[in-house]
Amino acid sequence: ISSCLAPIEYLTAYLAKNRDQERMNYLYTKSGEDVKRHLFKLVSGLDSMVLGETEIFGQVKQAYKQALEAGATKGVLNKLFQKSFAVGKRVRTHTRIQMGQTSVGNVAVDLAEKIFGKLKGSEVMVIGAGETSRLVAKSMMSRGASGLTVTNRTMSKAEDLAAELDGTAVPFDQWENVLSRVDIIVSSTGSSEPVLKAAQIQAVRRKRKYRPLFIIDIAVPRDIEAAVSEIDEVYLYDIDKLQHLAEEARESREHQVRLCEKIIEQEL
Repeated sequence: ISSCLAPIEYLTAYLAKNRDQERMNYLYTKSGEDVKRHLFKLVSGLDSMVLGETEIFGQVKQAYKQALEAGATKGVLNKLFQKSFAVGKRVRTHTRIQMGQTSVGNVAVDLAEKIFGKLKGSEVMVIGAGETSRLVAKSMMSRGASGLTVTNRTMSKAEDLAAELDGTAVPFDQWENVLSRVDIIVSSTGSSEPVLKAAQIQAVRRKRKYRPLFIIDIAVPRDIEAAVSEIDEVYLYDIDKLQHLAEEARESREHQVRLCEKIIEQEL
C-alpha cells in the first residue's frame, strides 16, 4: 500500500500494459465476504510476513486517508475501512498476536546482528526511502550503526530520510560508489527489475578487502539478483527467507492465530 513508491494511477497503467504471467503471480482478486475477511486479516497482521506486525495497520490507515481526501471512497468503502480499523484494534487488544518481534524492520536488524554481532561501527546503505526502509534504518541506527547512506530515485525523499537519521543522501545513479565501504545494504525500491547485480559487487570485492556484506532484500519483486548470494562473503536475505522466519513465528503462535481468526469471523 503506502510502501509502494509509485502512485496508484501509474501502477494501474503499468499493469494494464504488462499483463504477463510473472507479474500476475503477485496479484490476486477477492469478492463478496472474502473482501471483508481479507481486509480484516490484513490490518490485524495475519497476512504479514512477520505475524502480527503493526506497520501494515498504519499503512492501510494512511492509504485510506489519502483516498478519502481525494474523494475516491464513499459509503460502503468508508464503513468497511472504519470497521477494519476497529477489528484490528480489537485483535491486538484481546490477543497476544504481536508478541515478540512483529516488525519486518526489527527482524531485519536482528539478522544483521547475528552476522556482525553488535552493529557498532557498521556502515549501512538504504536503497529506497519508503516507510519500511525508514523503519529499518531507524532500527539500525538506534542499535549502534555508525553511518547511514540513503539513495532513492526521488532525491528529495533520500534527503529527507538522511536528515531525519543524521545520514548522507546520494543520487540514485551514484550509489554504486558507496558499495566499497558499506557493511549492510537494505533494499526496498519496488522496482520491477533488480537494482543490484552480482557483477556490481564482484567489481568492488578487492577494494572491500573481501569483508562480509549483509544484504536484506525486503522488496517485492526482488531488488537483488539471486546470483549475489553465490558470492562467498555476501549474506543475502531476501523476501523468501524472511517469509521462512515468519512461518517459524507463525508456528509458535498458532493458538493466537486461532483467537484472531475467531474475532474476525465474529465481526464479518
